[in-house]
Amino acid sequence: MVRQSPFFINLLTNANLAGGGIARLGVKGKLMRTQKRFTPTLLARFVRQGRGTGTYIDYLPWHRVGRGDPASLGRSHLMMWRQRQRELLSDGEWVGLLFSTMINDLADVREQQKLSLEDGPFELALYDVRHGGKSYPGTLNIARQLGFKHPRVNGDGASDDWVMTTDQLLVIRMPSGQLELLAVAYKPDGRKLTKRNRELLAIEKAYWNARDVVWLLITPDLFSESAGVTLRRAAPWGLGVTVAASDRAIAVHVVNQTLGHTFTYTLDVITAALGNKDLAQRAFWQAVWTGVIPMDLRTGWRPHLPIKLLSQDDFVALNPVASRRTSWN
Repeated sequence: MVRQSPFFINLLTNANLAGGGIARLGVKGKLMRTQKRFTPTLLARFVRQGRGTGTYIDYLPWHRVGRGDPASLGRSHLMMWRQRQRELLSDGEWVGLLFSTMINDLADVREQQKLSLEDGPFELALYDVRHGGKSYPGTLNIARQLGFKHPRVNGDGASDDWVMTTDQLLVIRMPSGQLELLAVAYKPDGRKLTKRNRELLAIEKAYWNARDVVWLLITPDLFSESAGVTLRRAAPWGLGVTVAASDRAIAVHVVNQTLGHTFTYTLDVITAALGNKDLAQRAFWQAVWTGVIPMDLRTGWRPHLPIKLLSQDDFVALNPVASRRTSWN
């Protein structure tokens, strides 16, 4: 069993409540529900708080995990990464973020990224002023163009347009040095989308396509469940304190020299070379994360079994975000 640092990952469980609301355990472990709903007043508070704005460590997600927000439809997760707490509203978003962190030239990730209701500037202008000056359609305009009803929210005797979001917006640095965006949505089952679900996803996709941004719909059928489990278990090392490139190189050398031996043996040799088992774990898994050890993540790791390596192409193919696969059709 892998021991995970409480400073790295903290899990919060919310109930599958269709109408929103935070679930708590009551008498005899039964789920109790507190009434917390999205209303125009609550959305106005989000705006005042600056949600959905900022970059890097200063970014504040539009939706957050906590008692101040209505519960998500699933299990929520908090994860510290790159000096900022990441707010993930489902298991899919958590695994998706882990896949995203394996992209070597990833500059930034903004989760729960709000989409502009009105026409406005390109989101990349926040990072590079050269992308400013042009106006792009907001969700209200796009919904009209597609002939779909834009979602609204009611409460407190008022009604207002709902602010749509994209689960994760990736900022990737290209070989040329320029930045590129990649928008990613997660759904637990692409085969069970209702007609309304598909309309809302179509609006989201059109929003990003109007900005020449690739939009992906990631569902569990696009990746191996066992690969996701491996990433969740190894994340405290793979995304832990960064080791020196020389330490990763030692891990790569040892793996290549001990192919066919058990995982325990390989890790013991890395530990002997580096002098510390935690450092050895981080060196090994960070080499996996960056692809220099293209381990078959589907096999996980078993102490008594050898590490299985893949070609670079097959390793990238395990990652639906890096390979840019989508369930949308």
